[in-house]
Amino acid sequence: APPGHTQDGGQETSFRWQCVDQPIGKLLFRRFLEGAPQFAAAGALWSEIEAFEQCEDAEREDLAKRLRSRFFTPGGSEHCGFLSAAATAPPTG
Repeated sequence: APPGHTQDGGQETSFRWQCVDQPIGKLLFRRFLEGAPQFAAAGALWSEIEAFEQCEDAEREDLAKRLRSRFFTPGGSEHCGFLSAAATAPPTG
């Protein structure tokens, strides 16, 4: 199996499979994030990123600015300080 992926009776057990690809796993994990004060911002960020991926191209720039301000800026209303500098850097080009 690839690194980070283990097999359990032939069933994929990676985070992506359990918490992103499987609808019930995704729902339960999101509820866990949203229900724990220390993880609520991470749950909100996940929701907003999914909305960003679905929005019209014309809306993306404004939505990206709001995401950066809310989640990636120290002192922002839901700053996700656990993210690396590379993850929160504005895109180049």
